Amino acid sequence: MRALVVYESLWGNTEKVARAIGAGLAVNADVDVLDSDAAPLSVEGYDLLVVGGPTHAFSMTRAATRAEAVKSHAAPHEPDRGIREWLNHLERPSTEIPAVVFDTRVDKPRLPGSAAKAAKHELRSLGFDTSIKQRTFRVHGYEGPLLDGELERATAWTGDVLARLGAGL
Repeated sequence: MRALVVYESLWGNTEKVARAIGAGLAVNADVDVLDSDAAPLSVEGYDLLVVGGPTHAFSMTRAATRAEAVKSHAAPHEPDRGIREWLNHLERPSTEIPAVVFDTRVDKPRLPGSAAKAAKHELRSLGFDTSIKQRTFRVHGYEGPLLDGELERATAWTGDVLARLGAGL
């Protein structure tokens, strides 16, 4: 099995989750973990797609919310192309492949909205199998760090994903 993990990260928290997911998948798959600026616009040759990003303004980031994170909250990284833009340019796969999504969100206050839910909707519209429920990983405050145990949850989730997909991949 070959998997592609695409993430967007401003403070590094979402990247850490993506890398933990990649490490979990690597037990049973060849895995490429790439940020949204470097990710290919075609998933041909992959058997699984994992997409993750931070929740900003109740959904996936936009150029304006990324710029605001840098300006007002001193985010150390501002992707040129977030997962929203990457998904807008992603080629429809020639065959239906599974896609799973995750996001990172502030733990308190618990606000509505989810980057993962929005990304899942976009992937479904592109013809991906999005039957596996999305996951949220929590961070302390706007910048993080991740809550204790979140990286372990991310790695464990990969076992659940692989079990749901079955050994046929």
